[in-house]
Amino acid sequence: MVLQDNAISYGSALVLSLLLLLPLPTKGCDMFTGQWVKDTSYPLYDPSTCPFIRREFDCKKNGRPDLDYPTFRWQPHGCKLARFNGVEFLQKNRGKKIMFVGDSLSLNQWQSLTCMLHSSVPKSPHTITTQGTITTFTFQEYGVEIKMDRNVYLVDIVSEKIGRVMKLDSINDGKNWLGMDTLIFNTWHWWSRKSWDYIQIGRNVTKDMDRMAAFEIALGTWGKWVDTVVDTRKTSVFFQGISPSHYNGTLWGEPTAHSCAGQKEPLLGTNYPGGLPPEVGVLKRALGKITKPVTLLDITMLSLLRKDGHPSIYGIDGRTGNDCSHWCLSGVPDTWNEIFYNYML
Repeated sequence: MVLQDNAISYGSALVLSLLLLLPLPTKGCDMFTGQWVKDTSYPLYDPSTCPFIRREFDCKKNGRPDLDYPTFRWQPHGCKLARFNGVEFLQKNRGKKIMFVGDSLSLNQWQSLTCMLHSSVPKSPHTITTQGTITTFTFQEYGVEIKMDRNVYLVDIVSEKIGRVMKLDSINDGKNWLGMDTLIFNTWHWWSRKSWDYIQIGRNVTKDMDRMAAFEIALGTWGKWVDTVVDTRKTSVFFQGISPSHYNGTLWGEPTAHSCAGQKEPLLGTNYPGGLPPEVGVLKRALGKITKPVTLLDITMLSLLRKDGHPSIYGIDGRTGNDCSHWCLSGVPDTWNEIFYNYML
């Protein structure tokens, strides 16, 4: 009996040890805290298989000579992301509509997802159509529509007699977002620029105001729109999070670097020396005020670690430009979409 008890104890311990070696499921896992690891099974696709990738994202075609940047995989602490499976994604979303709403970083993610899916089913027929501000990539065999609506502020900009007026308390364009099964929103990249003549809140009209304050008011308006208009029993709502830029090497411990040009590998470790940008706190505060479920794709920290992932001089403007805001494809946005996919499992 003693021998039998010892055998049972040993067997239980062995099973427990084996279980501890297995990756934890992503449910309940913090997918946004971790580090980048080299993985020769990445990237998930070769950008040459996706002729629709816009020139500004196609770093390989634009002549980028170092090709290690797509071969890093995001490894969360305590669990492992399920590898993206394009066929499974399409099957799960058969007959459904997924829409990205936002600026060129949303476009970056939308192009990443459409390429990840197309490379999974390269012989499956597809169409790409544009109507107004909305472009739709349709996988006809599955009835899946992946849409992109270019709307950089989410709130309205209206042409009036005095000029272009940004209305921080109005979202009339929200009618374009109805009837979707999944919505992924994003805004921030354009808030440091001035592409309007006036800002209006209620009856108060001003030439300009503190941009971070305007950003937070706009997010509040969008949050109220979600709470009052979106039926989250039928529509899943995500926010892309803040995609960072890399123009100041001091923030990643390299004071002589004045941009991302020439960067060839990620930062090691889990934290960015310069910390999170303040707009992340503004976004999280605004999301905390929404009563309906909205999932934040909290991609800022994992993207901050990827100073090597931008087009730099291999973007649309070549050596006359230096794009350290957008991302090469294949590249970092594929990880954003891999995380998005894990939320669907």
